[in-house]
Amino acid sequence: MGTVVETRGETGYSLARDTGEAFWLLRMLQTIKIGRDDTEGRFGMVEILVPEGLGSPWHVHPEEDEWFYILDGALTVWVGDTKIDLTAGGFAFGPKGVPHTFYSSAPVTRALVGFSPMQFEGFVRTVGKPAPERVLPPHHDGPPPDIAKLAPIAERNGFIILGPPGPPPGQPRGAV
Repeated sequence: MGTVVETRGETGYSLARDTGEAFWLLRMLQTIKIGRDDTEGRFGMVEILVPEGLGSPWHVHPEEDEWFYILDGALTVWVGDTKIDLTAGGFAFGPKGVPHTFYSSAPVTRALVGFSPMQFEGFVRTVGKPAPERVLPPHHDGPPPDIAKLAPIAERNGFIILGPPGPPPGQPRGAV
């Protein structure tokens, strides 16, 4: 178990695997490892667990850089028109102002996602549901997330949704 104190951002702290505030969001498990309150919003990091074929909507952060480091599995990341296939140990950077997306290309992918400054956390806390355990949320056969409902929440939290999850518009999933 990690050490957590009221002023942990000032004194330092550690978190073990499967610790941190965990949320089920867009059929993924997202665990906040370091949040905006810990860094006065300068940066943050979230550990994500993503089932195959799922990921983020096509989006852009006008003021927030985002990066990905793969721990297990494989993630396909699009940064602009560039497709990047990552496996364990792989890294990708999505600079502010450049549209990007990601989706898991393995049965389950575990990755660290960093943000600077940390604005995305507000979206996680608003849309996500506290995860009662550190597993992927139960599968549901309902409709995909309603992008029209998510868009204004995203904009209040530093990013703009440009399209549905998956490759950028006009790009097939297998495109190079």
